[in-house]
Amino acid sequence: MSASYDYVIVGAGSAGCTLAARLSEDPSVRVLLLEAGGKDSSLKIKIPAAFPQQFHTKLDWDFATEPEPHVDGRSLFIPRGKALGGSSSMNAMLYVRGRPLDYDSWAAQGAPGWGYSDVLPYFIKAEDNVRGASEYHGAGGPLRVSEQRSPRPMNQRLIAASEAAGIPRIADYNGPEQDGVSMFQVTQKDGKRFSAADAYLRPALGRPNLEVRTGVSVLGVELDGTRAAGVRLRKGRSGEELVRAEREVLLCAGAIGSPQLLMLSGIGAGEELRAVGVQVRHELPGVGRNLQDHPFVTVIWEVSDRQTLYGADKPKALAEWLLRKSGKLSSTVAEVVAFTRTRGGLPAADIQFHMGAAYFEDHGAEEYDGHCMVIAPVLVSPRARGQVWLGSADPTAKPRIITNSLSEPDDLESMIAGMQLAREIASQSPLAETVLKELKPGPGVVDRAELEADLRRRLMLIYHPVGTARMSDTHEQAVVDSQLRVHGIEGLRVIDASIMPTITGGNTNAPTIMIAERAADLIRGRV
Repeated sequence: MSASYDYVIVGAGSAGCTLAARLSEDPSVRVLLLEAGGKDSSLKIKIPAAFPQQFHTKLDWDFATEPEPHVDGRSLFIPRGKALGGSSSMNAMLYVRGRPLDYDSWAAQGAPGWGYSDVLPYFIKAEDNVRGASEYHGAGGPLRVSEQRSPRPMNQRLIAASEAAGIPRIADYNGPEQDGVSMFQVTQKDGKRFSAADAYLRPALGRPNLEVRTGVSVLGVELDGTRAAGVRLRKGRSGEELVRAEREVLLCAGAIGSPQLLMLSGIGAGEELRAVGVQVRHELPGVGRNLQDHPFVTVIWEVSDRQTLYGADKPKALAEWLLRKSGKLSSTVAEVVAFTRTRGGLPAADIQFHMGAAYFEDHGAEEYDGHCMVIAPVLVSPRARGQVWLGSADPTAKPRIITNSLSEPDDLESMIAGMQLAREIASQSPLAETVLKELKPGPGVVDRAELEADLRRRLMLIYHPVGTARMSDTHEQAVVDSQLRVHGIEGLRVIDASIMPTITGGNTNAPTIMIAERAADLIRGRV
């Protein structure tokens, strides 16, 4: 006899935690939330600056791409959180919504109801911003949005030098205009990470109609003809279990996990599924396609300023955080943000700078013995498109991934211009006075060809995969409609970053929570 619930949610990440909390507000429905990872009690999760220490551990799905043809054949690392809170328990806690035109573009691509005026109320509903309520911001919502606890003094130099290089200061990059330089706001509370599990799930755990299971592997969606009847799962070494969904199965496994589960369930491009021995249940060729991520590269200098994040791994810094939740370990590493357009004629910023008083290279794995600063250009509207697909019918095998980063000439031009502008910022007063020497790319990398070679050699992804279950009522590659229902399958929705038709201009956590907030109202028939 299989267990039965009204809603079965797969994945307790940013979207899954939000949905579980909102749907279980109705005491008449039974909600089951399934998470492959474990609890989120690790100090590597709680301490903000420790997020890179989660990479390649049991807290990380630890994905990587196929050899990428345009970045010297390198495989690019894609960490994804594997614990309650998902990637909101692993990210750098940077609160960025994107631009109004991002969402108006979604609506124009066949997703009515997802324009900026439609989604703004959900950003506001989610938010508990320390700056208080306003036309564009909320107070009293579940998600705490804070100022940084112990920002580095160098931030003021970074902001002033950005202004000197032509980037204006902006009071609120999450308002109607984004271009400019500012301090990041962060999803923290009192110097600790404040994940979607903290914001949404924990306050709901006492409800008798919400059940949360961790350490559970979902093997696929159980289909009864063209209806999703539930999911098949396994915990540990026990056998398979079927959990039934009386109303809907809600996939919130992220832009890699959700398309993988659809394909394992026989939903996808038939030829590709048959090639790995998966029975085709529903032909839907867009599944796994349209993958987008934000690539970035670091430009790093050694500096004379002694109040950097160097030494954050020492006992003194840990003691300060444990006692007061302040100091170096409360940092998000990137503390200053700037959005800018590197050339004329662009509708919005093409580059987002992440700046901080730190050495950050190879996803934090490479260290430098000295005080440093980093200015990292991030490509916010990439034209490149990739794909997620099955390498095997084994549900425990990692899917195959390609991003095709730097395959598009415009993407390459923006990134090279971003590296040049990073150097220009560093040459401006009052930042130039603290610079000792450039470490990356280094003083020997001067002309455009050398910069391009360095970019292809060092480019990384900044952990924002989206787009692999594209939302549209009209697009031929769409996977879900504007209600987030999987085309051609009843009782099945995808609700996470994979539904984005195009990636938002900036960090993707806040938009993912917004998607789940709006999805909860769609499911409950409130919009």
